[in-house]
Amino acid sequence: MSVLYGKFEMPQTIKVEEDSSTFARFIAEPFERGFGHTMGNSLRRILLSSIEAPACVGIRIEGFLHEYMAVEGIVEDGTDIVLNLKNALIRCVPTDDSGMARSQKVITTDVDVTPEMLHSTQYSVRLKDLVKNTDFEVVNPELHLFSITKPMKVRVELRIAYGRGYIPSERLVIRDKMVNEIIIDGIFSPVRMVNYRVENTRVGQDTDYDKLILEVKTDGRSSPREALSFAAQIALQHLSPFGKVEEKQIVCEEEQRATNTDREALLGKLSQRINEIELSVRSTNCLDHAGIRYIGELVVMRENDMLSFRNFGKKSLGEIREKLTEMGLGFNQADRMAEYGITSKNIVQMIEDYLQQRAEAASEAQPPESPMKGE
Repeated sequence: MSVLYGKFEMPQTIKVEEDSSTFARFIAEPFERGFGHTMGNSLRRILLSSIEAPACVGIRIEGFLHEYMAVEGIVEDGTDIVLNLKNALIRCVPTDDSGMARSQKVITTDVDVTPEMLHSTQYSVRLKDLVKNTDFEVVNPELHLFSITKPMKVRVELRIAYGRGYIPSERLVIRDKMVNEIIIDGIFSPVRMVNYRVENTRVGQDTDYDKLILEVKTDGRSSPREALSFAAQIALQHLSPFGKVEEKQIVCEEEQRATNTDREALLGKLSQRINEIELSVRSTNCLDHAGIRYIGELVVMRENDMLSFRNFGKKSLGEIREKLTEMGLGFNQADRMAEYGITSKNIVQMIEDYLQQRAEAASEAQPPESPMKGE
């Protein structure tokens, strides 16, 4: 059962300015009065506290028994090396389909310094020397960790863990701790700064609606776009239980009319037949042999699936991609279709039902034939 509510003014798109790998400014408008601060403060708190990233939480260097020890041939003592290592920035986003787990990982590297490598009487060991050929990406590869002053071979083991926020070393849970391993404070949060402000914006003749301006700065382990997207999803997950308190869904009046109109316009595009979009004979024949009749069957497919069709190549794929772009569509748009209850399984049935409804409506709209004279 749905409850009809009045329309809320909400942003349809988010404008992004000064977009880079570490800084971005997001502008969202319009909001109802007060909602700018509600959204801005909520997103800011989540961004600063709850975005996850990998960090180095332990190190074991051959010859070091504890962090206050010095070893002949290495300039820095254990404390200096730990302080340098706290600035290490390592990036990796584990996903469900990548097989990448969030468990702690130990990276073992043998640093072998030969006489030829001792430029200016010492060799600088950098972060890129210890983290290579792994699943991790080094954001600051030139970070200096320690210097070696004589030919030697030393084994270094780094422990990488995932977490959020800041966790002091005494609170870290270390699995299978190595002998003589030095535990380091976990600095997991990739978000360095979040500012937001709310300004007035105009909707029609009213000028008291909210415009939210959100500035996000990260250290490179996560881009500002990724961080904001993750924060929004975390907020939605925490709000979803409250929506189940009462099993009645609200539908905004204007939104309902707009959704129906958008759905009709979308189905009008999806119901076009392949032979109506002026493809080359080769592309049309390939799709025909694959049993694809409507545009809607294309937009729920991935490009790799298209290339698996017989005699279907990249040239044909590019041609179809261009045609879909002209129509405001594209490949792999299952998420967009899901908003209207359309999936890859029911797309053909939805199109055929739409065409039948349109044919019936056109038939009812035709005036009855007038009787012939003389009858």
